[in-house]
Amino acid sequence: MSIKDCKIIELPKFLDVRGNLSFVEQNNHIPFEIKRTYWIYDVPGGECRGSHAFRNTEEFIVALSGGFDVIVDDGERQNKFTLNRSYYGLYIPKGLWRRIDNFSTNSLALEFASTSYIPDDYIRNYDDYLQLKSNGEI
Repeated sequence: MSIKDCKIIELPKFLDVRGNLSFVEQNNHIPFEIKRTYWIYDVPGGECRGSHAFRNTEEFIVALSGGFDVIVDDGERQNKFTLNRSYYGLYIPKGLWRRIDNFSTNSLALEFASTSYIPDDYIRNYDDYLQLKSNGEI
């Protein structure tokens, strides 16, 4: 996979004077079956999250509140996606390095994954990631 396979997906948005509503559906807006949902919050200023790749997991990330940057790296190129609207989500295929940083105050990142939590699916060392990419293992 390459960063060209990442994409921002606009989600349905229903505007109402009482408050707006958006939603996501698996295999529609999210191009996979959802096996896990988690969220990142209370990130101290200057900290980042992620800094790993997945061998098999696809992800879809939404900024429910506030904003942050997702930097995606395919071993050759990087692309920064800024998420700061709750009606946009970022699809990240498996095999790509990702880092989330520049969290605003009170930001909330909602993440959907195509697999259950499997510790061995994570590649946590960037040099290992580059080696696996160059060997065609991911």
